[in-house]
Amino acid sequence: MCGIVGAVAGRDVVPLLIEGLKRLEYRGYDSAGIAVVGADGQMGRLRTVGKVRALEDELAATPIAGPLGIAHTRWATHGAPSERNAHPHISRDGLAIVHNGIIENYEELRAELRNAGYSFDSETDTEVVAHRIHFHMERLGDLYKAVRATVIELEGAYALAVISQRDPSKVIVARVGCPVVIGLGEGENFVASDVAALLPVTRRFMFLEEGDVAEVRRDGIVTVDREGKKVTRAARVSELSPDAAEKGPYQHFMLKEIHEQPRAVGDTLQERVANGRLLEAAFGPAAAEIFKQVEGVHISPAAPVSTPGSWPATLSSSIAGCPAAWRSPANTVIAIRSCRRSRCWSRYRSRARRPIRWRRCGWASSLGTWQR
Repeated sequence: MCGIVGAVAGRDVVPLLIEGLKRLEYRGYDSAGIAVVGADGQMGRLRTVGKVRALEDELAATPIAGPLGIAHTRWATHGAPSERNAHPHISRDGLAIVHNGIIENYEELRAELRNAGYSFDSETDTEVVAHRIHFHMERLGDLYKAVRATVIELEGAYALAVISQRDPSKVIVARVGCPVVIGLGEGENFVASDVAALLPVTRRFMFLEEGDVAEVRRDGIVTVDREGKKVTRAARVSELSPDAAEKGPYQHFMLKEIHEQPRAVGDTLQERVANGRLLEAAFGPAAAEIFKQVEGVHISPAAPVSTPGSWPATLSSSIAGCPAAWRSPANTVIAIRSCRRSRCWSRYRSRARRPIRWRRCGWASSLGTWQR
């Protein structure tokens, strides 16, 4: 899973971009890179294979700085993990791009661009998009229009962030099939593929919808939909904490996600339940049918239980006709009935105060135990 971070500001954005990349490391990647338009209007780019810390080392040896930039962590698809295949990719006249997703018709576009005189340094579909945007920019004279003309030709899935030293006042972003979020600041704005990357700099976000293309400047944002009509996407305030994308006390992110599942379920249901029943307005008219599969969700400070009938009566309520309850995270049981099978998970600590264990159980008996 690749990661994108970008910024346009009145200060050096390199530290912001590097911090954003670190917060996207949970996605997994094989290379990282950054491109910045400096105060002198010139493009600087650094790319490395391996972890973001390798990119930091390269920055320490060859510093670059500027108020406009994009950065990327890459998981190789087209082309092996290597510096020349790492993002950002640069076309003529200092036009740089980072890209998540896969362009299915890139070979056809590559052939057309070769006939138009463009040469290629990488094996990636992303470099094709970079040259295609430059091709249209030569004709249209505007980066925003050039990106819009390019995405019409693309087949596949993409999230794009594009900058150019010919117009160092903006970042252009576009999406189909891959998420893009715009972080709203004071006199500065940011872009990313994940809210987590931008939590240290803002809590206000605008989420692009399928087919949107947006021009992001320090003082404002212009967005058009897939039909080319100007639209305004609502700004939302995130309640995630800045440490949401950090590993914390866990050895790796997968373990962190496993342990956060009970809280995630509770947070998801918190505002979608009233009087012990799922709100149809939150889940739609099919809510009752969907949740026939859900036997129950139970979080209790008491010892774990393996049958709904043994749950404390004071915690029981009815959700889609099934007994369920939840409180602040402690021991957790989540059971889902599907194809005549039931599963539940409980977290518990033995009387001997041994380390917390996770137990998968049926309705009546334990089937196995895993050490935390």
